[in-house]
Amino acid sequence: MPDSHTLSQALARNFLGHSPNWYKLTIVGFLIANPILFQINTTVASWALVLEFIFTLAMALRCYPLQPGGLLAFEAVVIGMTSPDAVIHETEANVEVIFLLIFMVAGIFFLKQMLLFTFTKIFINVRSKVLLSLLFSAVAAFLSAFLDALTVTAVIITVAAGFYGVYHRVASGKHFHHDDHDHLSDEDVVELHREDLERFRAFLRSLVMHAAVGTALGGVMTLVGEPQNLLIASVAEWNFLEFFLRMLPITLPVLIVGLITCVALENLRIFGYGARLPSVVRQVLTEYDQHESETRSMREKAIILVQAVVAVFLVVALGNGWAVVGLIGLSVIVLATAFTGVTEEHQLGDAFSEALPFTALLVVFFAIVAVIHDQHLFSPIIEWVLLLERGQQPAVFFLANGFLSAISDNVFVATVYIGEVKAALDAAIIDREQFDLLAVAINTGTNIPSVATPNGQAAFLFLLTSTLAPLIRLSYMRMVVMAVPYTITMTITGFLAVVFLL
Repeated sequence: MPDSHTLSQALARNFLGHSPNWYKLTIVGFLIANPILFQINTTVASWALVLEFIFTLAMALRCYPLQPGGLLAFEAVVIGMTSPDAVIHETEANVEVIFLLIFMVAGIFFLKQMLLFTFTKIFINVRSKVLLSLLFSAVAAFLSAFLDALTVTAVIITVAAGFYGVYHRVASGKHFHHDDHDHLSDEDVVELHREDLERFRAFLRSLVMHAAVGTALGGVMTLVGEPQNLLIASVAEWNFLEFFLRMLPITLPVLIVGLITCVALENLRIFGYGARLPSVVRQVLTEYDQHESETRSMREKAIILVQAVVAVFLVVALGNGWAVVGLIGLSVIVLATAFTGVTEEHQLGDAFSEALPFTALLVVFFAIVAVIHDQHLFSPIIEWVLLLERGQQPAVFFLANGFLSAISDNVFVATVYIGEVKAALDAAIIDREQFDLLAVAINTGTNIPSVATPNGQAAFLFLLTSTLAPLIRLSYMRMVVMAVPYTITMTITGFLAVVFLL
């Protein structure tokens, strides 16, 4: 039998993995305090639970929110803040969002070769850093509008990491093949090519940040760009085209200002932007691209062609509303795999690994939303906003959603607010016209100001936790600093558009 003290130590170490001890103690404190508070005052306890859940989202870099947030949600059901029936009701109401995350993200996984090919050609053939940054941001925005911001970010990470790896190998004397210099570490490369490598890192940092912001600029425009978009569209009963047109008075000015901000940052070389690609690095990457083009087989070319055709089908299907988004994503999986030779089960499995953790977390969101609904937590706030003059309400919703999304998570915030506004519509507190305006304000509010921190945008958090981030020295605070100018210009533009154009 194991020693009880040793076993307790092992259990303590295993609890929430490698999270800091202070974080573990904080979560334990939450779990102990909630039942006591619930016996004293249900409203106070429920608000405490919501704030605790937001804390787990804000600390996502310390521990993925599924585990600590899931424990809080489980406790909420056990002590009676909500019920399993309420949780499954919230989940069923948002099944299209779950389909989007599962099938659409997996579908885009099978279009990666074509997307990588596209970004690579842009990277190599455009010599102006300002134009390159603008193109990366604009292309990321366009792809995110029709695909998924998280997946587009994954493609950008793959491209940047691939180019970094190519230069690393060549600078180490490996060129495009392994040789006797394989033992050289990253630190050896730093010593050999410190100046070029640091400039290259700065170049890649600015480029991937422009592209990441681009995914937010495009992601807000259509119902597939971000998970909460589809959720809001489902509640509002908008199709793809109607969603796009309703958002356009806000999203188009924000897109224009975002692209102008991109150009200005590169020209002014402030907030960490403006680094140029060293000539020696450009030469290495150009030679690599030529090598890849010369050795690309007919089968690989055929795969890229098939994926391009499937991508066109995806855009047309979404634009014409041929089916719910999740089913279109499933059709992309079928078409993109059937005609590229991906026919074995294990080859399909990797495609779903990116989306499923966030899908599980989304169901935890719905459990917390069930608490909010059952305890009527947001009703007083919504009632106060709805007492304002009709014309002031969208602007207030935009700012409130923007602030909460920047510090927590935009999907969670959108889920809560659109549910409360729909309840106000059902109770005849607001009419359908006002509901539509508030839904637009909620969608743009949760998507635009949330670029301020990695917590607000799933794509930003994915970039920060990727293998690329340490290679290019992209830390949490550096990302926040680099997001500041975009946050200011895009939020102000969005707010003014809500006030004057909505």
